[in-house]
Amino acid sequence: MIRPYREEDFETVTQFWFDAMNVAMPGLTQRLGHTLADARDFFKRVIVVEDQLFVYEFDGKVVGYLGVNGEFIDRLYVHPAYHRRGIGQALLNYARGLSPRHLWLYTHQANKNARAFYEKNNFVAEGFGMSPPPESEPDVEYHWRS
Repeated sequence: MIRPYREEDFETVTQFWFDAMNVAMPGLTQRLGHTLADARDFFKRVIVVEDQLFVYEFDGKVVGYLGVNGEFIDRLYVHPAYHRRGIGQALLNYARGLSPRHLWLYTHQANKNARAFYEKNNFVAEGFGMSPPPESEPDVEYHWRS
């Protein structure tokens, strides 16, 4: 079930978001010195303020989240223990329902799983660049058009 994010989802979402980042980009958070406390702070200061948030519940537990800002998918993360169960697909389909003509996003070039997921879902790489500091990692700009 997909529903709007609620404040009581905060701890669960920030923990699996941090864990999912470490699975997708091993060593990145350590290299940058990012901690779970940093993730919590960023989530409160930036993500909750800038994005419309939705969560995916599985058996009463929040296991995925989507952050959108208009046509921009800012965040789409699934708890690592729940990968490959259709949760990311459901969240992406939900985003398509919110913006049925066009969606776009960035992901790291090194995040092979995310890239394969978006390409499988007809997103096209339209730009290659660098994520903003402090990450400063090579990234890909993807677009999907109906």
